[in-house]
Amino acid sequence: MGTSVQVTPLCGVYNENPLSYLVSIDGFCFLVDCGWNDHFDPSLLHPLSRVASTIDAVLLSHPDTLHLGALPYAMKQLGLSAPVYATEPVYRLGLLTMYDQYLSRKQVSEFDLFTLDDIDSAFQNVTRLTYSQNHHFSGKGEGIVISPHVAGHLLGGTIWKISKDGEDVIYAVDFNHRKEKHLNGTVLESFVRPAVLITDAYNALNNQLPTKQRERGFIDGIKKTVEAGGNVLIPVDTAGRVLELILILEESPLNCPIYFLTYVSSSTIDYVKSFLEWMSDNIAKSFEHTRDNAFLLKHVSLLINKNDLDSAPAGPKVVLASMASLEAGFAHDIFVEWATDTKNLVLFTERGQFATLARMLQADPPPKAVKVTMSKRVPLVGEELLAYEEEQNRIKKEEALKASIIKEEESKAVRASDDVDDPMVIDVSTTQTSQEAAGSHGSKYRDILIDGFVPPPNCAAPMFPFYENASEWDDFGEVINPDDYVIKDDDMDQGALPFVSNMDGKLDEGPASLILDMKPSKVVSTELTVQVKCSLIYMDFEGRADSRAIKSILAHVAPLKLVLVRGSAEATEHLKQHCLKNVCPQVYAPQIEETIDVTSDLCAYKVQLSEKLMSNVLFKKLGDYEVSWIDAEVGKTENGTLSLLPLSTSAPPHKSVLVGDLKLADFKQFLASKGVQVEFGGGALRCGEYVTVRKVGDASQKGGLSGTQQIVLEGPLCEDYYKIRDYLYSQFYLL
Repeated sequence: MGTSVQVTPLCGVYNENPLSYLVSIDGFCFLVDCGWNDHFDPSLLHPLSRVASTIDAVLLSHPDTLHLGALPYAMKQLGLSAPVYATEPVYRLGLLTMYDQYLSRKQVSEFDLFTLDDIDSAFQNVTRLTYSQNHHFSGKGEGIVISPHVAGHLLGGTIWKISKDGEDVIYAVDFNHRKEKHLNGTVLESFVRPAVLITDAYNALNNQLPTKQRERGFIDGIKKTVEAGGNVLIPVDTAGRVLELILILEESPLNCPIYFLTYVSSSTIDYVKSFLEWMSDNIAKSFEHTRDNAFLLKHVSLLINKNDLDSAPAGPKVVLASMASLEAGFAHDIFVEWATDTKNLVLFTERGQFATLARMLQADPPPKAVKVTMSKRVPLVGEELLAYEEEQNRIKKEEALKASIIKEEESKAVRASDDVDDPMVIDVSTTQTSQEAAGSHGSKYRDILIDGFVPPPNCAAPMFPFYENASEWDDFGEVINPDDYVIKDDDMDQGALPFVSNMDGKLDEGPASLILDMKPSKVVSTELTVQVKCSLIYMDFEGRADSRAIKSILAHVAPLKLVLVRGSAEATEHLKQHCLKNVCPQVYAPQIEETIDVTSDLCAYKVQLSEKLMSNVLFKKLGDYEVSWIDAEVGKTENGTLSLLPLSTSAPPHKSVLVGDLKLADFKQFLASKGVQVEFGGGALRCGEYVTVRKVGDASQKGGLSGTQQIVLEGPLCEDYYKIRDYLYSQFYLL
């Protein structure tokens, strides 16, 4: 039977919740994406908590919160310990995204779901792969191969291909077929009839305007606001779609300052500068020929602190600030300040997550007023500070007492183990017996004898102990133990900060000062009602394929089985009905924790080639491979494995088989090198005066399959005809 495949959604079906799915391949469990939303609601992770300990590997597709936001929490609290696989940009930019999320919330709340250490610990388990790189599993996953491919949505974004025994499971969510300024389009259309395709219905009901028209409207909307004396706020993600917006603004400079404001903005751009090979062909070629890096920004300034923005020169300005949901971060605070001015503009470039402030403002019609919570962290003073210090002193005393008790117990244990075989320790009972036998006349020496040679109860060794330094030596000197020179974690708390503003490790001043500021503080919150008088505009720069493109691509790929995930109930049902009619007859849209069996209907068997058979096989070189025609019969080995054995009777004759793929353009060059006059005409290759070579039949079929094609050689039977035929045969391998 075929490879066993089961799919179980853990989050993100029939709604727009984060993405998290369990894919089992012959019992090997993949967690594909581990997303969370900007509310960081633990209830969304209950299904994941029930299976976290059974997961064998984690695959991450994109470097944003919706695809990897729950990874640190799952590693810390849910028992997830499987190795993680991602591309280098997903690893680096995902790390920065989680830093920005943590810092944005720590400034306005007592956020304790995970810490910076938890983020670092989670991302230490990531194995980085390049596009199209195959990774082979061993042990429980023997025979399974995974490889990442271009998704086109975010930098490093991935379509995952999971293969076993010739059958492919493709996980393709949030893909984009359009080529953009910093990204190439997806390669999903290159896959041919996969056994299973898992994709989303998020954009199944939406169609987009042409790219140039959207970019023109984007710049025109900003210019209009700036010329009227207003400010423009663009809520963005930390290190995802904001990169495309930055390039658009760089190429269309405005008569006002442009700022990119996140806690890790400088680190983000520094990393992005080193990822040119992951970007579009245009950027790579430009750098190759002119050494011009597209992200050496000339018009966009990087800020990591709102105080820097407040101290900027007065006048119109454009600010790209995180978070896109307006639930936290700099964008939230800036919106509250700018919303009451009719000259200002809030420009949304992606749909807000469900039940967020951004989603409320994108309603039609938008609200005239919204309630928001303004929070800030202030230092403790007066009685609160005294109470805090007393509590900290009490905690330190308790910890010191516990440490002393533990140390004393350890010392007793060491003393007991040392006393067992130590010849220098005198047995007190023996000493007392000898002293009693000495009589009363020896009593005056008893104290001297005991005090001089019997160790007191709290002594670990006799007086004046000698410890031998048993160092190991080799031909080069004393052997060094590296552990002796490792700085303890307690000593690194102040220095092991993850925020770097360049590749040499320089600290971003803002985030570093935030972590190093150890002054006692508290969060003060106030409820406000904000009058929304500014302009609100939504323009689609999400970087996802729209409805028309999704349907066209799915019809071209034509999977044997299709699984639909994230998307509204209406969008999911719409795409499901369309695919049932036009793509494939087996379309699934499972519910949360509903396991569906999408095992292939094909029958694939592993067989062993016997030594007797292989000894008589003649291979022919075919590119990087060797091919041969085999006539054999199926048998079984002693351990029950299927095996191909030599025929017991003579092999029947078979028709000759030509193996290869002839391209007329390549054949033309070959004939020209042989001195044959050749040219294209009417879709055929004219060779000399009389002979014509053409391909007839369908070049392709539904799903990208190669159609039935024939190569026709036309012309009179002459010397040129036979010569061209021999040249044609030489382009194939005859079996």
